[in-house]
Amino acid sequence: MECLVYIKVYDAPKVDKKEILRYAGVLCDNDEINATLDSCIAEAENTLSYKLCYSRYPVRVEGDRVDLGFASLMSYSLANRLKDCCEVLLFCATVGHGIDRLIARYSVVSPARAVMLQAFGSERVEALCDAFCADIAVEEAERGCKTKPRFSPGYGDLPLELQRDIFTLLDCQKRIGVTLSGDMFMTPTKSVTAIIGIQKEK
Repeated sequence: MECLVYIKVYDAPKVDKKEILRYAGVLCDNDEINATLDSCIAEAENTLSYKLCYSRYPVRVEGDRVDLGFASLMSYSLANRLKDCCEVLLFCATVGHGIDRLIARYSVVSPARAVMLQAFGSERVEALCDAFCADIAVEEAERGCKTKPRFSPGYGDLPLELQRDIFTLLDCQKRIGVTLSGDMFMTPTKSVTAIIGIQKEK
């Protein structure tokens, strides 16, 4: 099943320092932690690239069975999220390899800094996904539709193996440089695949 695949590039979304600290597991920050955070952001922000690829597919939900056109699977979680939807939008987003290189370097010489960089990378790719989902919501509203919150393989009972289909359909390696290993790990690590349900307004 072939559908058009689009590529979108973003400027850096606004940084949420509280979210970074949450990802890092910091319950109570102080001047030293904030200084480390600011230093990590300053070092890493210019290594990031905000890219994603996406495509649309029809969807049909019957009970717990979800027919995505390219795959049919049983998933209560996904069926519940996509009920009343007529289409889905599949996407893969990444902030690139640069943050992975920094994490690998500091894992050896400064584990605490590596943890903060991990958290920064996680916040960045989630911010990219949020920006994209907000843009799609506006576009769909203009078409008389609304979007459901994104849902990723591995959430609930949705099989992680659905990643293979998404990577095949979007050709993520060719389009945005993201690869998938045999055990479903993505490289760059700060990458996300997800499904957005699209529902016609009643």
